[in-house]
Amino acid sequence: MILSVSRRTDIPCFYPEWFFRRLQEGFVLVRNPRNPHLLSRISLQKDVLDGIVFWSKNPLPMLPYLPQLKEIPYYIQFTLTSYGKDAEPSLPKKSSVLIPGFQKLSAQIGANRMVWRYDPIFLNENYDLEYHCQYFEQIAKRLSGYTDICIISFLDSYRNTRRNQKQFSMRAPDETEIHLLAKSFGKSAKNAGISLFTCAEQIDLSPFGIGHASCIDKKRLERIGGYPLDVRKDRYQREECGCVESIDIGEYNSCLNGCLYCYANYAKDLCFQKHQEHQKESPLLIGIPGEQERIVDRKVCSFRREQLGFLSF
Repeated sequence: MILSVSRRTDIPCFYPEWFFRRLQEGFVLVRNPRNPHLLSRISLQKDVLDGIVFWSKNPLPMLPYLPQLKEIPYYIQFTLTSYGKDAEPSLPKKSSVLIPGFQKLSAQIGANRMVWRYDPIFLNENYDLEYHCQYFEQIAKRLSGYTDICIISFLDSYRNTRRNQKQFSMRAPDETEIHLLAKSFGKSAKNAGISLFTCAEQIDLSPFGIGHASCIDKKRLERIGGYPLDVRKDRYQREECGCVESIDIGEYNSCLNGCLYCYANYAKDLCFQKHQEHQKESPLLIGIPGEQERIVDRKVCSFRREQLGFLSF
């Protein structure tokens, strides 16, 4: 089993103590997004836990807990963009906090465990092509040697985020603009020694040295863990997505970063309400199990193959 922590919320930033308590206790309860009274009980025992992929815009609060992961393969997807407080109102300053934080994390756990995400890319009067190209290059220079990969994607329109997008005049770049960005980003990434990939995008940017990513990356976890994994593509993700199967333990509308483009946390008042309902001792991320809720043990297993054979890492 590969654990996703989490596409739905920023657990490393806002709930790290809860998560590491769950690791110690060996299980977690996850609320079904479509049926909130149905809870899955998921084992976190080491014999079934093959790896963890963290997703965060600010994983620095997780730093004190990282020694607890020494026996578990993991890596961190650290979203670091060039947007300001107008788009990402609750994030610390990039130049003085988050970029140095990325460097500190990399020095502590290794560049192979640090994945830089620059996404989603949108355009408006404040963030035009020139702006993105300029600041992507600056960030890439500062992250040179601290990561080996950057993943980019372009703004998608979701029903839950259309109001914010309209109010902020956000739009996705068109194909011509994507090619201009890809040419500039590809050059900047290459100069910094960083491989560049897209996330769940159909467009072919291979002429610019840009491939298609697997954000839940089987090969990266194999290299970190030192063993092969028999795991298939995640059939619940979009066709263009290269991720392998994982289990996400987050809950929507529980992140306080307040990013205007976010599809997972789009109701500000609800995010604050859920955050207040969080109890670090609870097996659930938000709230505690009630009498009206049904708990079902989810069947999980390890994907590990102990014999390496001819597989090379």
